[in-house]
Amino acid sequence: MTAPVRMYTSAVCPYCIRAEQLLNRRGVTELEKLRVDLDPSLREEMMRITGRRTVPQIFIGDYHVGGCDDLIDLERSGRLDSLLAGVAG
Repeated sequence: MTAPVRMYTSAVCPYCIRAEQLLNRRGVTELEKLRVDLDPSLREEMMRITGRRTVPQIFIGDYHVGGCDDLIDLERSGRLDSLLAGVAG
């Protein structure tokens, strides 16, 4: 079982697609996608919570990972699996 994962995303974002592919390879089968391109209020919410305006913005449980590069860094450092397993970041 993996920790809940949610991602602020848009349809045409290559970094969003890459992040989702990485998460899928790590066993994430349920990903809550919050489409900022369809609902501007979600972008406002994302910016308020993260202080960032670019997508993707990824959360694993309550932990704000950041964007795609941050997710890749977590994988390379070996910390991604523990976060997905629900061990605090």
